[in-house]
Amino acid sequence: MVQRGTVALVQVLCLATWFSASAVVPSLQDEWGISLSASVWLTASTQVGFVVGAVVSALANLADRIPAPLQLSASAVGAAATTMAFTLIADGLAVAVPLRLLTGVFLAGVYPVGMKIMTSWSPGARRGRSLGILIGALTLGSTLPHLIGTVDVDWRVLMAAAAGVTTAGAVLALLVLTTGPYLSSGTTVPDPHYLTTLITRRRPRLINIGYLGHMWELYALWTWFPLFAAAAVAARGAADQTLSLWTFVVIGGAGVIGCLLGGWAADRFGRRGTAAVALTVSGLCCLLSPLMYTAGPVLLTVLAAVWGASVIADSGVFSTMLSENVDGNVAGTALTAQTAAGFLVTVASIQLVGVLVPVVTWQYALVPLVVGPVAGVVAMLRFRSV
Repeated sequence: MVQRGTVALVQVLCLATWFSASAVVPSLQDEWGISLSASVWLTASTQVGFVVGAVVSALANLADRIPAPLQLSASAVGAAATTMAFTLIADGLAVAVPLRLLTGVFLAGVYPVGMKIMTSWSPGARRGRSLGILIGALTLGSTLPHLIGTVDVDWRVLMAAAAGVTTAGAVLALLVLTTGPYLSSGTTVPDPHYLTTLITRRRPRLINIGYLGHMWELYALWTWFPLFAAAAVAARGAADQTLSLWTFVVIGGAGVIGCLLGGWAADRFGRRGTAAVALTVSGLCCLLSPLMYTAGPVLLTVLAAVWGASVIADSGVFSTMLSENVDGNVAGTALTAQTAAGFLVTVASIQLVGVLVPVVTWQYALVPLVVGPVAGVVAMLRFRSV
């Protein structure tokens, strides 16, 4: 239990750099004179970088060849360094976007490797709950910049603070983390051909389709919801001084609760059903987003919390399902490949929302995210017949 808690803490700290740039977009728009559509690349480039890093890792089987704590620590140091460089030298998108892309490359060595370490400490009967804890840590770490943003400081201070937090996580990982007794011995010879089985074998394929649907919605929501909420508040003529704290609570706090409930339900009632329920609830929230835009503060908060919890509740479930339906000696590589495909999808959905805002306004811009949950539910219904 101590090691699982340590893995979760390391993830919270090391992932603080992920949405650090997204949290300061309004400040960068003012200082650099960039448009909303251009600022999308501050987040999208990180996702692209993650895909690049994850693909390289998967093709070379790095997650199953390098000691996991060492890989996680070194990757976190790289993410912290590129974030600090952003703070010191970025003066526009020409410098900022490549630095955020590099941050994403390094983060590909943090999140999937953390899943592998957590899995190594988790027997099968508790794996859903364990990965739920880990994804909760991802959620908390990703929204941490919004908590830091509750203090009225220059954007450079916020970015530097995120880099410092990630560095602390890297040190903790190197000094304390170890792999557990449930770790399968990894392969030492790269076998990229194994990745084709994630498509050709029906069970992994349906799991990954469900995961892709989940990812289509998740990161677009995390990227845009703070601006969606700000627009909703402004439309009512209200102030938004506490918006950063509110975002941290309803997305980060509710997300952690959703992860824990999802992990518990997956172990108690089954993986497939839990994933289908979470996708259904989050899909309904997509359809209700126009109502959220016009709702009062209480209803907006309640619906946002439900969405924040349900949109992430199935993430650990899909990771658990995949780890249980692939060969154990390449589980790390399979999880890395899964996340690579998922983050590639997020680039498209994040861009789509940015394009839709000027056309349909914020009130309706999040509705198309429902496509992901629908695809995921269909995949889970078909998984039942396998």
